[in-house]
Amino acid sequence: MSFILASASPRRKQLLAGLISEFEIEPSRFEEVGAGLSAYQTARAFAEGKARDVAARHPHDAVLGSDTVVSLNGVILGKPADDADARRMLRLLSGRTHTVYTGICLIADGKQYLDVAQADVTFEELTDAVIEAYVATGKPLDKAGAYGIQDGFPLVKRYAGSFSCIMGLPVERLAGMLREAGLLR
Repeated sequence: MSFILASASPRRKQLLAGLISEFEIEPSRFEEVGAGLSAYQTARAFAEGKARDVAARHPHDAVLGSDTVVSLNGVILGKPADDADARRMLRLLSGRTHTVYTGICLIADGKQYLDVAQADVTFEELTDAVIEAYVATGKPLDKAGAYGIQDGFPLVKRYAGSFSCIMGLPVERLAGMLREAGLLR
């Protein structure tokens, strides 16, 4: 049995490599449509959809799907469409606290394990100069909420919860799932 990560995210690949030494990557083709769902429900449904999509093509392998959602006062901030959208999101988050939800779904040996982790993140008051410098790196464009806590910019004042959840793969929760599925000692 192979282990497959249903994501092209370099952050998820890096985090998973800390738990599983050998795995393949096959990005999911799951269409992320979730109108009317809460941020928690969206993270859960999208993680499950991604895992099921890849598992349907690899029924004898273990498949991991994951999805991260940023929620500010109940409004979901997805990946920005462009630099202007990234600036808009960063201004919205500036000086405020938001919640990051990361859903994980593991399918192995005909069983499904599904969980959602959450963390609260409070941003610094961001200056236009910091926002412009960060957007100029291109890093915000592939991340929910237009930021990566690990990117080394002075964006986050504090957080409560799992750092890896904020990055996109809650390794503490995943390790428990992998043990339950007999895939990790």
